[in-house]
This record gives sequence, structure tokens and C-alpha cells, in this order.
Amino acid sequence: MLVFPCKNIKTTPRLFPDSLCSSSFLHLSLRAIMVSHKEFVAAGKQPGLQVWRIENLDLKPVPKALHGSFYTGDAYLLLFTTAAPSYNIHMWLGEECSQDESGAVAIFATQLDDFLGGKPVQYRDVQNCESNTFLGYFKSGIKYQKGGVASGFQHVVTNDMSAKRLLHLKGRRAIRATEVELSWASFNKGDSFILDLGKDVYQWCGSECNRYERLKASEVSIGIRDNERNGRAKLHMVEEGEEPKALGPKTAIAPSTPDDEKADISNKKKGALYMISDASGTMKVSSVAPSSPFKQAMLSPEECYILDNGVDKNIFVWKGPKANMSERKAAMSAGQQFIKDKGYSNTTQIQVLPAGAETTLFKQFFSDWRDKDETTGPSKAYTIGSIAKVKQVPFDASTLHSNKAMAAQHGMVDDGKGKVQIWRVENGAKAPVDPSLYGHFYGGDCYLILYSYRLGGREQHIIYTWWGLKCTQDELAASAFLTVLLDDSMGGSPVQVRVTQGQEPPHLMSLFQGKPMIIHTGGTSRKDGQSQAGSTRLFHIRQSSSNATRAVEVSCLPASASSLNTNDVFVLKTPGALFVWRGVGASDEEMDAAKHVVGFLGGSPSQVSEGKEPADFWSALGGKKEYQTSKSLRNIVHPPRLFGCSNKTGRLIVEEIPGDFTQSDLATDDVMLLDTWDQIFLWVGNEANEEEKKGAPKIAKEYVDSDPSGRRGLPITTIKQGAEPPTFTGWFQAWDLKMWETDPLDRIRGKF
Repeated sequence: MLVFPCKNIKTTPRLFPDSLCSSSFLHLSLRAIMVSHKEFVAAGKQPGLQVWRIENLDLKPVPKALHGSFYTGDAYLLLFTTAAPSYNIHMWLGEECSQDESGAVAIFATQLDDFLGGKPVQYRDVQNCESNTFLGYFKSGIKYQKGGVASGFQHVVTNDMSAKRLLHLKGRRAIRATEVELSWASFNKGDSFILDLGKDVYQWCGSECNRYERLKASEVSIGIRDNERNGRAKLHMVEEGEEPKALGPKTAIAPSTPDDEKADISNKKKGALYMISDASGTMKVSSVAPSSPFKQAMLSPEECYILDNGVDKNIFVWKGPKANMSERKAAMSAGQQFIKDKGYSNTTQIQVLPAGAETTLFKQFFSDWRDKDETTGPSKAYTIGSIAKVKQVPFDASTLHSNKAMAAQHGMVDDGKGKVQIWRVENGAKAPVDPSLYGHFYGGDCYLILYSYRLGGREQHIIYTWWGLKCTQDELAASAFLTVLLDDSMGGSPVQVRVTQGQEPPHLMSLFQGKPMIIHTGGTSRKDGQSQAGSTRLFHIRQSSSNATRAVEVSCLPASASSLNTNDVFVLKTPGALFVWRGVGASDEEMDAAKHVVGFLGGSPSQVSEGKEPADFWSALGGKKEYQTSKSLRNIVHPPRLFGCSNKTGRLIVEEIPGDFTQSDLATDDVMLLDTWDQIFLWVGNEANEEEKKGAPKIAKEYVDSDPSGRRGLPITTIKQGAEPPTFTGWFQAWDLKMWETDPLDRIRGKF
């Protein structure tokens, strides 16, 4: 082990504040000081998420099954890679991590940025104050565990049936599960708690906990069973007053506690712009513009800048492509020093942005932002996320995987070309599916998919359990039992992934080797099918930015023109005709996928281009109707964003949905705000209260009026649950008109 005094570190001049230079974290091994750390060899080579923990001032990878669990006494380095490729680097700091660890992770983040050519966007995330980009990687929530590496706590998948801990769940959009003292004194009536006893996992819901929070808490419980226990634990949903005796004699339960105060919505739009320079040998900060909106021309490519949104706990550091190397490398350090000089909270988030990789949150402060070669024709639609632009193609950094990549959160390391076996759950047993039908999934069935591949000379396995939305409770229960039996027969080694129809991860979609995953709205693949397919069928084909293509049968009957979408391909089958309709924004890959759907349906298709439809096409759809033709879908520069407006805490607050949004993110007891850039939608859930209904329009107006880019006078459309127009539903793939006919809480209880 070599010891390097701060003054001798010549590879990264003035990278860190003097306070870090005196810390013992400089007792790093030579490989930690060098840019080419052994862990960097595989960094960014495949799309997905990689996580390392700082252990003994070095990097140690965290098993993929435990991504989303963080020890509060530690620091972590995360890398998210898209298929472009583009990169996000995150430094995560636990509330109790040491100065040594926070200094070490800063060094590794800078060196990883160097290793990847200075292209990544860098984030500094602090426990309980993470960025939406960070939270979007963990849609089922994140868990904070007591202790850290210094206390001997390790990230290992052990199927530990002797676990004994209590998790306190907070949040409606982004769930945070924090380990607390295992005592009745930790409980309160307004939140959900998870009592993890290894073999049994109890989800306890306070009497003042609302339905949507129970639903999100259930996702965390299922994640513990499936990822930490490999599906072997038993889940129990417990209401206040029906508690198990594991906690000893019950005491009085405390009343609900309010969430942390949320910043005023107008704070999100207040910014100031500064230029930073070290021309004199020391870093200087000079004002460029005291308030937003800014002009893009204010950013000189020879300089670095700080966009100060500190009132909303956000700082952006923009690195000009021609700025000198020492300024570019010191960007994160400059942001940290700026926070200190301004007296901002230590939990303030920092984003370091190289030119060409600006995030949506950054660009919103400019009234005239244009990306280089911004539009050369129709572009693909994609869903909400953090956007990394490479060659001016927008990518969703929270879900993007190529068809040659693994779904990192499920522990995959291959291209999906391993061995696939599929069984249908039938009469409580596994019935093999004909290989010729692989890739076809019916909403009335449950399936087990065993995927086998080789890694490091050893065979590895994943069991996907797929649940159709119209399968029976008996089939759900049988599928869970059969999954455990299959896992047991293989020595308990497989990773288990439970998938609900419409929520398929990219890796599952990649198993069918170039063919689309075809999802039938109902019915079964059994020879004596439960129901006959309709005489008229409409399939919606969309390729995600991951290059995985899915063909979803539209459940709306009779088939209607309102289901069309200008950005996608549709296959329409009637008793007398077969049409392939191509929207102006559709891709060639989506047209290729349509060939597989046509081959299954049979017949000779007529090719129909949007705007040139024959009369019999409209007639087959019940006449021409309005459908999703938003120019934003064809020419997306600003991604759609979804927010929840809720006063469940006693005051009206607004929170953005992190990561991908789906129809299931629409909380029926809230008002939701959907910003599609050229218009604002207010979606009113059936169970929203009067204060939310009255307050949301005012918030929507404030949201637009305070927009730092200068948007004004946008149309604000209010719609009610169950009466959504296609201009709204078009932002959600294969909108399900019948989703709310069954209680979402009952559906997720079926997974217990």
C-alpha cells in the first residue's frame, strides 16, 4: 500500500477541497489513484446499472439482486449506461458515511469520468435527497439499512431466513424504506412498515395509511421476497389491530407524522447563471445572468458554468467542450465549493453536464434551447426518464437497454441468446408450451419461463413468472407455488422475476431473437381455449428505445380509430381484410415486427400510410375519429413529465414520478399533472378530494407561468378518470380501458 500526500497527486490538480486533502482517505492503494482501476474494465461495456460500494477505500461491486439497498454508513458509486452509449455517474452518500469514504467516492467518480472520456453526466446524491434520475432506477423503492462496511455489514445474497428487521416506508411516488428500531415505538398510524423475519415478511399498514401508499408498499414487500429471499419467504398483509406477536406486548401507536416540507413549486424555476474560471490560478465565480430564463448563447464553449437553482436544492455545472482540462476535471469539486460558499444545505443535489448531454431539468432554464442538428425527421417516441442525447437522438436513461444487453436489475449478463423453456400453468401443474408459440403470451394464462445461460464457465438461470391480467386467482397461486418448486429443483440458485402483463422488462422481451413479444389481451394458448378471439382485432406495435419490440392487442372493443397513434404501427384484422397502418413517426423496425403479427393472423395485408387511408380502413374501425397526433410525439425535444398533486399530508404538494411512468402511476386518489410541453393535462382520479380538485388548476397555472424557458398561455386540459381522450392516453402504450374495473390493491394482494 502506498501513501500519497495531497500535493503529490498530479493526475487531478485542484480536484478536491483542502479539507479532503488532509483526510486519511488518501491512504489509497496505487490502483485507486490510477485512472485505470480494475473495476473500470467492465464499466460501461453493456447497457444497464452497475453499483459499487466503498470498502476499505476501494471499490467492491454490489450484487445485482441487491441493487436499491444502501447502508447508511457507506458511500456508493453507480454507473448507468445506455445503448447509445451514454452514461450517468452517481455518487451516493449515506447520512453516516465518513469523510474518508465521501472523499474516496469523489476520486473514483472523477477517475471513472476520465476513463469514459469525460462524457458522463455526474450526480451527487445524498440519502433521503436523491435526484429523480437516481430514484428512477429503482421503481420498487430503495431501502436504507443500518450500519455499513465498518460495522461488518456485507452486500451478499444469502437467503437469510434468520433476518429480523423493521423497515419504515415513506413516500408516495418514490418509496424509501428505512431500517428503524424493532419496537412498537417506531410505528405510527399514517405509514406502512415491513417486519422482515426471514421466512415471513409482514406488511403492516396504519389505520391512516391510504390505498395508494399500501399499493406502493406492497411492491417493496414483493421485492424483498423475490430478490433477497429468492422467492422463499411468505408475505402477509397486516392491518393495524391485527398484529403478530413478534414485537412483544403492543403499546399505543403514535399518530401519523407529516412528510418533510416540500419546496414551493416556484422554487423549481428560479435560477442564476455564473461562469467559473481558474485563469488566475484560483477558481473565480462571476455572474452572467441573475435570473432565468437564460439564452443558450450565454454558454461559451471555452468556459464552465454553474446554474444555481439552490433554492430548490439543485446545482448544475456545465462543462464547455473547449474549456481547459483542469476546469473540466474540477467541475464536481467546484459545485461542492459553490454550495459551501452560498451556505446551501449539504443535501443539495449536483449535476455535472458535459456539452451535448444536458438533462431536461437543465435545459428548461433556457428560453431558446436547441440541440445541435435537433430535428432531421420524425423521431421515436419514448417514455419519461432522464434523457441523455448522443448524436441528437433522445434516449431514456432510466429504461434503455439494447437487444444485446442484459436487464441489469435482474442480474443478466448476456444478449438473450441462451436456452429458453416455457410452461403454461394448467390445472395446478406445468404444461409445456409449443416452441412454435414462444413469444406469444395470452392474458388469460400464467407462464413460467426458464432462461439458462453461461457466465464465467458456470450455468446460470432466471425464472420469469408471467401473470396475465385475466388469469384466475387459482392460477396466480399455482404459478407462485410452481416457481418455488422449479427453484428448489435447481438447488435454489435461479434468480426469480415476477412479471405482470404489460410490465415486461427489456431482457424478457429480448429472448425471442428478433421477433416481437406478442401479447394477446385475453384467451389462452391451450388447445381448448377459454375463449374465441374476436372477429376484429387490433395490435399496437411499438419499439422502445431499447430496440425491443412489443405487439400488444388493444383491449378496447369494438376496435376504434381513437386507439391509433401517429408514432407507431398497427395491424388491423377484420373478417374480410387485413391492414398494416404506419404512422408518420413509426420506425422500420416496427414495420418488421408487424410482419410477425401478420404471419400469425394470416392473410395478405394492405399497407396503409397515415394520411392516405382508404375508406374501408376507417369503416373497419367504426369511422374516422380523433387519435394521438401530437407533434411532440413525432418530434420530441422535451420529454413528457408526470406529477402527482396530493394533500394526503395535510397540505397540497406536487411530486414528479421518477423513472418511466405508466398507467398504473395514475393514483386514483390524486390529481395528476401531465406536461407534454405543448399542453398540460390535469387528470382527476375518482377518489381525489375536493381540495385537490380545486387546488390543482392553480398549481398547473403556476407551473406554466413560472416556467424558466418562458412558456406562457399553454392549454390546460382537465380530464376525469375513465373519460380520457386519445390525446392523453396516447402517451401510455396500450392504454387499458378496463384497468380500474378491478381494485389495484386486490390485484397486488393476489401476488402475495
